[in-house]
Amino acid sequence: MEPVMFIKEQNDAARKKLADLEKKKGKKPNIVIFLLDDVGYMDMGFNGGGSAVGNATPDIDRYAQSGMILTSAYSQPSCSPTRATIMTGQNQIHHGIQSPPMYGQPGGLEGLTTIAQLLSAQGYTTQAIGKWHIGENEGSQPQNVGFDDFRGFLSVSDMYTEWRDPIFNPEVALSPERYEYINKLPFSKSDVHAVKGGKIENLYTIDTDNIKDLDQKWMQYGVDFLKKQKGSKKPFFLYYGTRGCHFDNYPNDYYLGRSAARTTYSDCIIEVNDIFNNLMKAIEESGEAENTVVFFGSDNGPEAEVAPHGRTPFRGAKGSTWEGGVRGPAFVYWKGMIQPRVSDGLFDFADLFNTALSLAGKPGADLAKLVPAKTYIDGIDQASFWVADNSVSNRKSVFYCWDDQISAVRVDEFKFMPIVQILNSVVQAGHIGGFSGTMQQTNGSNMFNLYTNPQEDETIGIRHIPLGVPLQAEYLRYKEVLKKYPSKTQISTK
Repeated sequence: MEPVMFIKEQNDAARKKLADLEKKKGKKPNIVIFLLDDVGYMDMGFNGGGSAVGNATPDIDRYAQSGMILTSAYSQPSCSPTRATIMTGQNQIHHGIQSPPMYGQPGGLEGLTTIAQLLSAQGYTTQAIGKWHIGENEGSQPQNVGFDDFRGFLSVSDMYTEWRDPIFNPEVALSPERYEYINKLPFSKSDVHAVKGGKIENLYTIDTDNIKDLDQKWMQYGVDFLKKQKGSKKPFFLYYGTRGCHFDNYPNDYYLGRSAARTTYSDCIIEVNDIFNNLMKAIEESGEAENTVVFFGSDNGPEAEVAPHGRTPFRGAKGSTWEGGVRGPAFVYWKGMIQPRVSDGLFDFADLFNTALSLAGKPGADLAKLVPAKTYIDGIDQASFWVADNSVSNRKSVFYCWDDQISAVRVDEFKFMPIVQILNSVVQAGHIGGFSGTMQQTNGSNMFNLYTNPQEDETIGIRHIPLGVPLQAEYLRYKEVLKKYPSKTQISTK
């Protein structure tokens, strides 16, 4: 397991609050992970966007400001790697899903230990709703990796529509031969439902018309699930992944043109604000608000190769390990349990695995007993960071991954980058995001101060050599970890 900066007083304070709550409620806390798709750091009002960029997010902002806003929460560079990281507590170097599997490509959770399996073993009701995209093979489907129930789609928004849409992809949609070729590829094309241990049930085929209603249907399924938890003696774990706001956005009729920006992307932001608000209302109405912790985040930074897309104040975008690719909007809310504040403490999405199990009664190193000895857990237990008042992060560093390599490491506000993406090295026209360009090995002195230079365009590696020493030491420490627990590749960009 990754080393933790253990603070006894903070841990003791958090454990007392948790014990007092469990005594009052008679069960462990409910856990909700609400995950957006391709939403940028500055799309939400609580991070300076919202109405300022033409898509007000008043309800999301209200909950964020009543919780702990995490200004340095880190995902993997793209969606499937991040989702697998949440599920396994491993970064993409270790779980091996290093890029999104598309149109029937292999890669998934089969054989890995998941958060849903472990929470289920601790007595939790486990529910997944929405986007999956962590493997379509039977052994990787949600109902076979620990979830009691799943309603959603198995892949990603554009896979259901882009080859059908003559506006965006006439080369395929208007070619009967190419259309049929895609149609016959082995990937799910439906909104589906499944129960633990059962088979996938195809509800209906998703097309460019009915996709606009998916998020509303899933929201209602989520609201119904939450209402059923009223009075339950079992805690629940809800993993909720929205369709939005991944391209191409087909706005629900009600939300079409409703944003001030009047783009399909901003209309989608307005819709996900309402979705989140309705789910939170359902938690309140079920009487479970005081016993439910909610993590809100995006699976990566904004996708920037297809407009309209999200916004970030940082360099880079989805598909890169510049800050814009891996640092998105995030907060954790827990009524009466989390002190409202803003924290720049380091938080990795892998920490959700450890923290959830800690809240379920398996804190710290106890988690190691629940996974195979060959499994390296990259997450750390951040329960005391969330729950104790005036707390600080228990994480010393964050590692940025590219395929099966370490691209960068951050300690405090400093970031050392041995590998970088040059996003405009191949083309200069059009929308250039993190999947464009080339990868380059640096000369060893590329270091950035993310406080004074969040755009990462001024290296301080030579000016601040004393600060580079601990960064390089941490980088080399993890290189040793990889010798004992080697990288694994299921699917990558290589």
